[in-house]
Amino acid sequence: MKILYGIQGTGNGHITRARVMANAFKQMGIAVDYVFSGRAQQNYFDMDEFTNYRSFRGLSFTTQNGQVNSYQTVKNSRICRLLKDIKQLDVSGYDFVFNDFEPITAWAAKRQAVPVIGMSHQAAFLSPKVPMFGHSLLRRSFIKYYAPADTYLGVHWQPFAQNIIPPFIAHHQHDNPVNVDNKVLVYLPFEELRSVIDYLQEFPEKEFYCYHPQAQNSSTANIHLRAPSRGGFLNDLANASGVIANAGFELSSEALKLGKKLLLKPLSGQFEQDANAQTLLAMKAAHVMNYLNSNALDDWLNSTSQKQINFPSDPQPLVEWLAARQWHNTQELHQNLWSSVG
Repeated sequence: MKILYGIQGTGNGHITRARVMANAFKQMGIAVDYVFSGRAQQNYFDMDEFTNYRSFRGLSFTTQNGQVNSYQTVKNSRICRLLKDIKQLDVSGYDFVFNDFEPITAWAAKRQAVPVIGMSHQAAFLSPKVPMFGHSLLRRSFIKYYAPADTYLGVHWQPFAQNIIPPFIAHHQHDNPVNVDNKVLVYLPFEELRSVIDYLQEFPEKEFYCYHPQAQNSSTANIHLRAPSRGGFLNDLANASGVIANAGFELSSEALKLGKKLLLKPLSGQFEQDANAQTLLAMKAAHVMNYLNSNALDDWLNSTSQKQINFPSDPQPLVEWLAARQWHNTQELHQNLWSSVG
């Protein structure tokens, strides 16, 4: 069996999920090739799990000052390049395409009549049982058109529907996993770094470890800037008392499994992050702010810690389900994976 795995590369969350899957595929001796799209090749980092991966420009959104810039997103889309990549990508040698919201592999497979199994957080929103706020019909159409699949598996924090599975959060060995009460991890990559620094300076009693694409490793008083690094990030996440972040799915999932309290500022203009923030707010699993709000941060710093959620770490049941090719039957997979969550 040979699989082509297409991964959306615009955010680190899709890549984090792919790392867990890549290790499971390797352990089970399944041959997998990897395709990423959505960012420039030089902007990927810590990609050792993906041997000989390929990358394409694909599609991505452009942000400015913490919100999606629709005009620049359309202007930078380069649809002709996208269509050319779809046409030229040969997927005929694969048994099927496993797809995490990646458009080039999904559309190439559709053109060449190769089965596509789409597993993503976005796919969860195809179910009307999953909370979505406004324009739901249009957004579900967008998800289906962006990365079409023959079978969809959604990933979410609750078992809303039979084709929805929980996130897989890998176990990591950390340098110092003991909580440091005054340490806070900050990951707001869509905000301007200067704005984030100004925001955090109002709280000198806390030590903020701030990862950002524009940052270089340095410290000024209580603010410790960190360049992107998966290993460093996981170590700081392990012993931080809480996390301030945009409302991306994967980091929120990691924080929930570790019992870290969350303060979320969803990326304005991205419906998925708005829905994530509102869902976690309803679960009483996060605080939410719509801008860099000092009062919200003060309230959150004084709030109690978050209960851990035991999401699974081993995706072997999913890999076995993929290999069995019984893709129409998601009920047993759903029950198996959710049985251990608590």
